[in-house]
Amino acid sequence: MHTQSSITLLYTSDIHGNAMPILYGTNEEAPIGLAKYAAIVKQIRQQEENLIVIDNGDLIQGTPLMTHHVKEHHHKENPMIGIMNRIGIDASVIGNHEFNFGEKILTDAVNQSSFPWLSANILNKSTGETQFGPPYIIKNMKDGIKVAIVGVTTHYIPNWEAPAHIRGLQFEDAFTTLQSWVKKIREIEKPDVLIASYHGGFERDLETGEPTEPFTGENQAYQMCEQIKGIDVLLTGHQHRQLHDTLHDVLILQPGKNGQAYGKVHLALEKKNGEWDITEKRGALHTFENTESDKEIIDYMLDMESSTQQWLDQPIGFIEGDMTIKSPFEARVKKHPFIQFIQNVQIVESGVDISVTSLLNNASTGFGSVVTMRDIVSNYMYPNTLAVLELTGEAIKAALEKSAEYFTVVNNKLVVNPSYIAPKPQHYNYDMWEGIEYTIHASNPVGSRVTAITYHGEPLDYHRTYQVVLNNYRASGGGNYDMLKNKPIIQEIQKDTVELIRAYFEKHKTVKANVKDNFRVLV
Repeated sequence: MHTQSSITLLYTSDIHGNAMPILYGTNEEAPIGLAKYAAIVKQIRQQEENLIVIDNGDLIQGTPLMTHHVKEHHHKENPMIGIMNRIGIDASVIGNHEFNFGEKILTDAVNQSSFPWLSANILNKSTGETQFGPPYIIKNMKDGIKVAIVGVTTHYIPNWEAPAHIRGLQFEDAFTTLQSWVKKIREIEKPDVLIASYHGGFERDLETGEPTEPFTGENQAYQMCEQIKGIDVLLTGHQHRQLHDTLHDVLILQPGKNGQAYGKVHLALEKKNGEWDITEKRGALHTFENTESDKEIIDYMLDMESSTQQWLDQPIGFIEGDMTIKSPFEARVKKHPFIQFIQNVQIVESGVDISVTSLLNNASTGFGSVVTMRDIVSNYMYPNTLAVLELTGEAIKAALEKSAEYFTVVNNKLVVNPSYIAPKPQHYNYDMWEGIEYTIHASNPVGSRVTAITYHGEPLDYHRTYQVVLNNYRASGGGNYDMLKNKPIIQEIQKDTVELIRAYFEKHKTVKANVKDNFRVLV
């Protein structure tokens, strides 16, 4: 028996449906995705005897490929699962976006997997048991090394997800659940190595320990490292950051998003008095530059990819005038025809006259004169549904004030508040409203920036209620819009917005680019 040994761990997180090395908005090749990762895993498998491969969630949603699979090919194997089966991962963790397509798509994905799904804190309400798989697994490695892998998921999911998608589920606190399982695993299994895989991120600055966001429970990784004894490696995700560091003697990693990088961990072990001790922990992130895609995966994806490309290139409608976005910042400061278009779609679909939307991504380019499905999905990349809430004038004012925090003033110039850029870009948390008029004064103190709010020419009445249409993420308070939480739901529109935009173009083949200037942002 050797007195020295080592373990290599590879992991992905927040792949978001990126199987292929391609950016679907433009169809350009890119060094991303599971086809490239598969080639790396194959190569490392030949070199390493003690290899563990894990995915940390947000796997099955996020690209047109996956939207197309769910709409047209959901009776077939989920391509992301097919690839992970072929890669031969040891386990995956449930991510919050796993729920976006509803119960059946997620259940099918879990059933099709040849690997277990871990999430110790997502329970079946009736039985109290974990819903998707075991809370942890044990891997017995060469040289008799015993490795425990436990998985937990951010429990903040009910604040974002459509209620129908999470029926019958109980989301327990990820921190307390992990704390309790680590203790149990250490006592019962006595592993040599304990790896925790957490679909969640960090709530504090890694250097200073200062809070980087409100403590809602969405991200608890700092607290996990600080307060839970017995974790050797904590794999994180959800925030789309690129991190590798050591915090309170716990090796931590986070490999970004969309299959741009993977995490690699090296553990050196030594046998002393009959027990294995970890003598060294190293973590690094690697990109896929100069990596050839795995041929087996490319062949497996051939039909699905070809079907997706055909679907994306179908012309859906036409624009008269200019609906292209030249500057995302300008499109948020002054009403843009593309934003007007999204508001119009939401108003027509819901039948109410106050609507809320945001420019979801700084990569959005708006619509050219011919609109294809590719244009729609590259501008509206989330499978959001819509809800109509009953809100008081007071709640509307509070939500407008929250949006107004997006701006700040530097040297008498309007700029984006840095907290919306780092540690995670959150431009989608700045909302624009339709059906009311208002002015934002970015120099005013936070909480008193929005003035002159009117509805149909009359001042907004803080005591009466108004019906407002907005996406399901925001309607549940997502983005720290607490004033929208648990408000009466008048109507739920259970078609995703991409589908609604497509249907709108079917009714109005040609759409005019125009704007109603209903808001101003001043220094």
